[in-house]
Amino acid sequence: MAMSIAADAGDEDEIVSAINTTPLVDVMLVLLIIFLITIPVVTHTIPVTLPKESNAPRQTKPENINLSVNKDGDMFWNDQRLPDVEALVNRLKKVSPNVPQPEVQIRGDGAARYEYVGKVVFACQRAGIVKIGFITEPPPRGG
Repeated sequence: MAMSIAADAGDEDEIVSAINTTPLVDVMLVLLIIFLITIPVVTHTIPVTLPKESNAPRQTKPENINLSVNKDGDMFWNDQRLPDVEALVNRLKKVSPNVPQPEVQIRGDGAARYEYVGKVVFACQRAGIVKIGFITEPPPRGG
């Protein structure tokens, strides 16, 4: 009696080259449920009214005071150089009682230290000036 050791063609396992997507779908559904539950919690914040950006040119009135600070810390009232901070405070105290009070517009050099511009702001505060603005150069168009 002879015995055949070779396997039948029907018993051999075939190699499956397809990806089983069932675990992937299960994981994605779990992640979707987690995100749907946590997103309302994350977006719950304290309601505040944020300022709106506006790019409207301001009118320069003759009574406005233009203070300039160069990179060396020198201060200028319109085009006239001021010797020190005390001179600036004294001139600002003379114009602060005017009704309506003039607006101080500060032009700070981009290379100036923050300390120099801070001294001008502090001088305005000491003199009782209420309106202070900073003059900046607008960004180039399209960028």
